[in-house]
Amino acid sequence: MKNIIILISGGGSNMKSIVKRAQKAQWLHRFQTQISLVLSNNPLAEGLEWAQEQGLPTAVVDHRQFLQDAHPRRAFEEALIQRIEPHRPELVVLAGFMRILSPYFVSHYANKVMNIHPSLLPAFTGLHTHQRAIEAGVKFSGASVHWVSEELDAGHIIDQALVPLLPDDTQISLASRVLTQEHLLYPRVIENWLKTQTA
Repeated sequence: MKNIIILISGGGSNMKSIVKRAQKAQWLHRFQTQISLVLSNNPLAEGLEWAQEQGLPTAVVDHRQFLQDAHPRRAFEEALIQRIEPHRPELVVLAGFMRILSPYFVSHYANKVMNIHPSLLPAFTGLHTHQRAIEAGVKFSGASVHWVSEELDAGHIIDQALVPLLPDDTQISLASRVLTQEHLLYPRVIENWLKTQTA
């Protein structure tokens, strides 16, 4: 059985699209794959309740509990790993997980951590991607799924979805159209990866 862990911080819309695709396409039977845990750094993340309603196990590792530690990020990531490790995951999926992971975590799950970013990488890494795309006057933006490396948003790009910028686009309107494509792209990328693992 291949286990997938999904990390979220908020509503988990990408997590929802992945879970729905897993259910519809019967990943459990086709690929012997299950989503074995939905994990959040935010105890108030709305996506946790939805995941529980789908019968998925959930857990919380609140990063704020480690702020007084001498090395808060390391302590937080050690706690994350302690929660994740019993599932022996084949894949760790970042789906709106709003914490930057250090080389310690990334190397522990080398070549197993996947992320989605709301731009056409390598353009507009980091935050405020939609506003930066509009200000730059580019003709296209989009979303990128990539393997997570030790450098932020710099890992190998797996696939992308293209979204044209419209003359009257705002940050909000562009973000909405990009998110629609994210919900199609991320489940497709994971399913294609699963196909390669069972070929």
